[in-house]
Amino acid sequence: MNAKEAVARRVLDLCVQRGIAVNGLANLCGVSPSTIYSMLNGKSQNPGVISIQKICDGLEISVREFFDDPLFDDLDPVIQ
Repeated sequence: MNAKEAVARRVLDLCVQRGIAVNGLANLCGVSPSTIYSMLNGKSQNPGVISIQKICDGLEISVREFFDDPLFDDLDPVIQ
């Protein structure tokens, strides 16, 4: 799994855990739903750290908590 896939999966997992839809997440975060959807469907080639921080702020978690998940333990290397 690469980093952008892990980020997308983590966002979806957090939405499920909290019982909120993607549009609801966008409202909590103050970002457009299209920004969230582009992260989730792979159109965003590089989910920005500011977008991730806004998601964390909306979910009231730290960036550290966001990345503190086994999804990020064995990411595919970027440089081969």
